[in-house]
This record gives sequence, C-alpha cells and structure tokens, in this order.
Amino acid sequence: MFENISRACFALAASCLATAAMAGNTIINSDGVMVIDGKKVFPIGFTVSPPPEGQTPAGKNGIAELADAGATFLRAGPLGSPWNEERFAAETKMEAAATKYGLHCWLNLREASAIKVPADEALLRKVVSTFKNNPGLGCYKGVDEPEWGKAKVEPMTEAYRVLKELDPNHPLAIIQAPRGTVESLRKYNPVCDIVGFDVYPISYPPGKHSQFVSTNSEMSMTGDYTRRAVEFSEGKKSIWMTLQISWSGVLKSGQTLRYPSFPEQRFMAYEAIINGARGLLFFGGDIPKGLSADDKKLGWNWRFWNRVLRPVIEEIGSKSPLYPAPLAPNSKLPIHIKGDGMETCVREVGDEVFVMACKKSHSTAQVVFSGLPAKAGMAEVMFEDPRTVEIKNGQFIDWFAPFEVHVYRFKKG
Repeated sequence: MFENISRACFALAASCLATAAMAGNTIINSDGVMVIDGKKVFPIGFTVSPPPEGQTPAGKNGIAELADAGATFLRAGPLGSPWNEERFAAETKMEAAATKYGLHCWLNLREASAIKVPADEALLRKVVSTFKNNPGLGCYKGVDEPEWGKAKVEPMTEAYRVLKELDPNHPLAIIQAPRGTVESLRKYNPVCDIVGFDVYPISYPPGKHSQFVSTNSEMSMTGDYTRRAVEFSEGKKSIWMTLQISWSGVLKSGQTLRYPSFPEQRFMAYEAIINGARGLLFFGGDIPKGLSADDKKLGWNWRFWNRVLRPVIEEIGSKSPLYPAPLAPNSKLPIHIKGDGMETCVREVGDEVFVMACKKSHSTAQVVFSGLPAKAGMAEVMFEDPRTVEIKNGQFIDWFAPFEVHVYRFKKG
C-alpha cells in the first residue's frame, strides 16, 4: 500500500514540476533586464528568423546556427498575414524549435494586439491560452509602430488588460518608428512593459529613416534614439532596439541596395547597449528582395549573416565572455572620459570591470580614461587580442578612430 502511495506521490510531484517548467516566468527587473525562470537574458533576436526547418548553406539547421553564435530570441507569430489555423500550427513549430535550441520567442499578437470588436478579444484569448505555458515563449509583441500609425490607446489598453489577466508571467513589447515627440510616444507607456525604436540609418542618402535626418544623418542616431526611448519611458521600461539588416528604404524600386558593413553593424549594436538598450533585434533578414539567388532558395540572408552579423553576435551574445556585462546594472565607479564625441558604459561583474566605449565624431584622437580603481593594472582590449592597455594611477589612454568601438576588461585589483 505504502509503495503505491509513494508512487502516486512521486507521479504527482513530477507532474507539478513539469507543469511549473512548462509555465515559465518572464519578468523585467529593476535594471530593465529580462529574467526568464530566474536567469538573466539579453534578448538578441531576429525579425524574422529563418523557419524552424530552414537550413544554412552548409546544411545546418538555421535556428541552431543562430543559437550557436549566441542569439537568444526569435521574432515569431504572423507577419504579413492574419492569424488562422495554419498560422497557429506554424507558431507551435516555431516555439518547439526555440525550445530545442535554447532560445525564446517574441510572439507577435498582430490583430489581437488591440481590441476593437469582440472578435479581437476572442482571438487574443485563443492566442494567449494556446501559448502562455509553452516553454518557448519569452514575451509578446504589441501594435507595431503605434505612434506613427496613430493607433488609438483605448483598444490597446483593453488588449493589455486582457493579456495580463490571462498571462501575467510574460511582458509585452512595443517598438516605435523613429518618429513622434516625447509626449506623443509617452502616451503608450501604460500599455506595455518594453519599449524601443526601429532605426535603419544605413542607406543612400544616409539616415532617411529618421525624422531627425537634418540634425543627425549618421549611424550614431542609433544612440540618439536609444536615449530617447529611455527619456519617453521615464526610465521605467526595458529598452529594446531594432537594428538594420535591410528595409524598404534600400529595397523598393528606385532605391539603391545598401547593407551595414561589419564596423557599422558593430558600432550600432554597441552604441545601443552603451546608451541603455537591454535587448537588440535585427530586422530584414528574410525579405526576398534583399536575398541573393542562393539565399532565396533557403529563405534567409545567410550571406549577410556570415560576413557581418554573426561576428557581431559572437561578441555580444550568450556565448561571449562579454555577455555578463550587458546584463549587469550600470556601475557607480567614477570613471571619466576626456575626448570628443565619446560615449561609454561601465558594468561590474564580480571582481571584473567592463568598459564599452565608442566614438561618434569624425576625428581620430587619443582618449583619456580616468577614475579607474587604483589597484587596476593591465586592461584587456576585448576582441582585439593580443592588444592591451596599461592602467597607471587609475587612468589609461587609447586611440579611437571615427565610429570605432573598444571594449575593455580589467580586474578591480
């Protein structure tokens, strides 16, 4: 009898543990960092990713390739078509693929992201009830670029209320176009947990994606908009920035195709992090007009991935020695930088200090870093092996070319 009871208890306990594992829990901590099931995650994703069964030119599963480089997220859900039974089935496959390779999905609610008629609420309830306990789910995506599209707040408010009623364990992200004023953007704060911009400055002419092209047409507008997101969200939301692979401004008829180079893509990624981004998404890897003949057969821009994007993600992604730094709070060390057009971010992880620094001006110059711990000795210049800089009396000097990034790591001493 006792054996049967023990078996029954074990089965019940196992069932409860499985249910808890299935349900998952995603929060945004006080530093704006995403925490999934107790583990800090820096979302590095793609909008959209290769399909679950897609392959690289070498025959490797496409999502496995992204994960291997250090990616953590996939944009999922419908893109160009509404929710239907086929889309639900496809989403189930995407969530399963994310789980298999250790990633999470950013699930697009699409037409269910604003409740205008009763059918919208019914669809929202169906989407959420279907996927809220899926271990592949990370968070939801709300109305796309609502300020630019002049989306009404009230239907979004009702959708957010229903979403939180059904699933309080996964946040909702809203990405804005590089448009609007602080006031017009701020009114959407109550209907989301994560905010950000999509910013695509690499084009001919440069910067035409932005309303501020007359004041800054450079790729450093990435930092401008990241700071703007921090400002309009009043520092109370997590900041995700969507960066460029390709977009309509370089793909439409009459436009000249242009992709970011590795130094450009690297600069934009780091500048976003330096200015407050707690997640990065990369847009346009799947757009057919931007694909080579070989990549069209595979459905994703593997040419750009191999030449530009993978090397960037290898530096900032989950497999990198730098990865703990984007997850850490900003350091209170009184590090000061003397140099034109410099932006910097300091993070402490254990006894290590990481300094991410970029130069957004057009001059090449030596830059002075001071206020470092007195016992700090040599600093590694990460990803530039074997280069180091020597710290003397709490300071060091290093060269920066225009739009160059250096990342330093040293012990506090």
